[in-house]
Amino acid sequence: MCAPEWYDVNYVINPWMAGNLHQSSRDTAFAQWKTLHQHLQQIADVRLLHPRQGSPDMVFVGHTALVQHGVAAVSSFAHPQRQTEEPHLRRWFQDAGFLVWETPRETAFEGEGDVVFDAAGGRLWAAHGSRTCKQSHKHVADAWHTPVTSLHLVDPRFYHLDLCFAPLSGGELLYFPEAFDAASLAKIEAAFSADKRIVISEIEATQFACNVINVGKHILMGKVETDLAQRLRNLGYEVAELNLSEFIRGGGSAKSLVLRLSDMDVTHGSSVNA
Repeated sequence: MCAPEWYDVNYVINPWMAGNLHQSSRDTAFAQWKTLHQHLQQIADVRLLHPRQGSPDMVFVGHTALVQHGVAAVSSFAHPQRQTEEPHLRRWFQDAGFLVWETPRETAFEGEGDVVFDAAGGRLWAAHGSRTCKQSHKHVADAWHTPVTSLHLVDPRFYHLDLCFAPLSGGELLYFPEAFDAASLAKIEAAFSADKRIVISEIEATQFACNVINVGKHILMGKVETDLAQRLRNLGYEVAELNLSEFIRGGGSAKSLVLRLSDMDVTHGSSVNA
């Protein structure tokens, strides 16, 4: 995680920022972030990245890399406003002993924002749209010699995969079908049986219902004004709903504020590094 010491909405690089320029409260954002940090500490070993002045979106650390088995594929951000974060991330991973997998500057790739491993860790789901290019999918998958399924995002509001697609530890999938084209929906439906697909409504999706942190049977999520949290509890998950309204102004919620560094060992009960 990265504290929102310099967080602000002072430019527009996604639809959620429009209309929110300089409308966020840094004090409120810090209080909301601290609550999320405290909840995550109960289920994970949390490492902190030092925030840097001039990089207000650094708090959305989930967009900065994809990590698995000690390898970190560092993002190649589409917008110059976020490219300032890359050297700090690269140095942090190198100092922490990770093998850094470089992505060419011309190949836009935005970490866990657009690429995620399935619950078993054996396949990648990757999106292309306004922020990550399709050509990056194979390059990133080559870091782990892992098969990858490419999905096309067609709704500009859901500019990252983590806003409309979330595989859960129990094999379920939270997703907003209207964010994808028909070919992508066919791939999703072929991979997840109907009883495992949890369709998110437009109201839920625009409250970032898919942008959840899932560690084992624990789910941390922003507040959603429907019965979604209870539906997840009915499936056996322990759900905590948190107020993350200040970060929605910037285009992210719970998942965007966290980067996973290691796998969850459910068998032995150990916690994930984040």
